[in-house]
Amino acid sequence: MPASRTGTVAEGAGEPSSNGGDPSRVAGAARRGRSLLGAVAGPVLERIQDRLAADLDDRDPDYIRENLPWVWLLSSLWFRGEVRGMGRIPEDRPVLLVGNHSGGNITPDTLVFTLAFCTYFGVERRFHQLAHNLVLSSPIGPLLRRYGTVAASPQNARKALEAGAAVLVYPGGDWEVHRPSWQSGKVDFAGRRGFVRLALEADVPIVPVVSIGGQETALFLSHGEHLSRALGLDRLFRLKVLPISVALPWIVNVGDFLGHLPLPSKITIQVLEPIELTERFGRDPDVDEVYEHVTELMQATLDELAAERRLPVIG
Repeated sequence: MPASRTGTVAEGAGEPSSNGGDPSRVAGAARRGRSLLGAVAGPVLERIQDRLAADLDDRDPDYIRENLPWVWLLSSLWFRGEVRGMGRIPEDRPVLLVGNHSGGNITPDTLVFTLAFCTYFGVERRFHQLAHNLVLSSPIGPLLRRYGTVAASPQNARKALEAGAAVLVYPGGDWEVHRPSWQSGKVDFAGRRGFVRLALEADVPIVPVVSIGGQETALFLSHGEHLSRALGLDRLFRLKVLPISVALPWIVNVGDFLGHLPLPSKITIQVLEPIELTERFGRDPDVDEVYEHVTELMQATLDELAAERRLPVIG
């Protein structure tokens, strides 16, 4: 990773800095630190790069069928998952499922929805989920691939839609999934509109999928975006956040790289009516208008789900 440019030293500024260090030494130390981080990150980046291509055939219906009982145990007994409106998802065409995202790196909303989808439509129907590259490069990456998970990119999403799949995307990504717990009732895509362009290019409907409960599985304190930027993780790994949370078994959990033991919060998911973009917005839809419409619908639904909950975790 190239070192960032350092400012020139003004004439007459050759005195030692107030912290007792020569500016050139400080700059050199910073460069060495970045080089060390780059050396450590290099093998990881190579491993991630190897997994960027979407091999849709990694999805294994037989494996999913055999392991659905375990998914059912977690989803139904631990998270008491409830999914409403599955019949609204078109059965005979590709579709873009757009969800809000919660729960840190252990995302129960995906687990609960995957069980509902495979139970309702059968494991043979193509269903792919988009995930961050680091997730697919983690030890659980091979398992997720067998469930149909592919690296999140427009190219991979288009490839899955062209294959006739239902594709689940979380536009808020790592930003939304690590939002502070007191923002659990907020749909926060951080202005990311790529899902709208994808749906328009592929000529597929958008089906909003709204969930609640995931942000109650731990106490999420901060996105940690400034910490991520200071460490260069945003450039190295496309990691915009380095979240801080209070979670079992770590108590103070920085980064959530090893996951955590989620509290048994009730997960409720509501599927909304499909949105046919050209029918609703005309032959040349405005991306901003579609984005506002989708997020407003999802926010209104999330508000309704929040009003149903009596207590955190209990639901």
